[in-house]
Amino acid sequence: MSAGARNPARVIGLMSGTSVDGIDGVLVSMSAREVAIEATVSLAFPAPVRAQIDALIAQPAADLDQVGRLDTHLGHLYARAANQLKAEVGAGAEVGEQAVAVVGCHGQTIRHRPGGEFPFTRQLGNGALVAHLTGLPVVTDFRSADMAAGGQGAPLAPAFHRAVFASETEHRAIVNLGGIANITHLPAGDCPAVTGFDTGPANTLLDGWCRRHFNAPFDRHGDHAAAGTVQRKLLDALLADAYFAQPPPKSTGREYFNQDWLAEVLTAEREFAALAAADVLATLTALIAATVAEQLNRLTPPPDAVYACGGGVHNRTLMAMLGEHCPGALHTTSALGIDPQWVEACAFAWMAQRTLRRAPATLPAVTGAAQPTIAGAVYFPGTINES
Repeated sequence: MSAGARNPARVIGLMSGTSVDGIDGVLVSMSAREVAIEATVSLAFPAPVRAQIDALIAQPAADLDQVGRLDTHLGHLYARAANQLKAEVGAGAEVGEQAVAVVGCHGQTIRHRPGGEFPFTRQLGNGALVAHLTGLPVVTDFRSADMAAGGQGAPLAPAFHRAVFASETEHRAIVNLGGIANITHLPAGDCPAVTGFDTGPANTLLDGWCRRHFNAPFDRHGDHAAAGTVQRKLLDALLADAYFAQPPPKSTGREYFNQDWLAEVLTAEREFAALAAADVLATLTALIAATVAEQLNRLTPPPDAVYACGGGVHNRTLMAMLGEHCPGALHTTSALGIDPQWVEACAFAWMAQRTLRRAPATLPAVTGAAQPTIAGAVYFPGTINES
């Protein structure tokens, strides 16, 4: 550990999540418990690419030619993001001990099916192509090894949260408000018994509703929701979904919580069809806050403080609703030294580094796997500088 502190590794992490808005990338200098962000990049998906991803997620049966083409197209986009990060830090990233060691590329999830007789997960991004175009080793397919060991393959970030956010004196909870919301519980102590799971939908429902009814990609600052009124009967109908009462380990995604799921609830009662779009959005925002807060209040020991990350932290209406009901003070991960926008990308940089070292990066208590696993498959470029 001390050697790692003297010679921190330089690693790139790339993440695109269930919101399907684009790629978040970081180049970090990383030691045992410290992550220093040197450069960041946000690369929006071109509209046709986003439309293809949305279509694949929505289709019960995917067109294999479409999957293959999109896999390669996304590989070019991930490589572009990684090369932009390399360019930002300059030539020093190419030589000596300052060289970038590896790229951790999560890829874009189009299916995540952790249940059933033959569970599987599928992320697109063509790691071999990214390795070729960047000249760097690339770790991808982070979820399959955990699923092979009987786990959910998600959430994966809790191991990273423990490594960089755990405290000896403060019971903490990390809440990721991405397309899907998830919680990591970090009791105080040197080796806390970490738990974590997906609580349910977050931005994926809000974004889809905003695109359909407000001609906007998302609810900027939560302003549209703030103009509406939470409808208690609709909220109760949404909360009645069996997923919310399911005990962990559990994980979910857009395959389940999507606009079709919402439409089923909205058409169940005639009065729901008459609701104003802003009222529905306010109620969806309240659903996120309620499902996250309920699970936070079940944690033992209760968290002294809650630290939020992900795009949802910019939604002031959501954060205000969550703050009213969560135990302890609500902060963002900026208070712990990492901007909330980049936590997930940092997590996959950390996992990639662990994979190169053949070190486990998953927590069976979180995913339900039989054992910790080395998270990821490695693609090497055609030539490696072995110095």
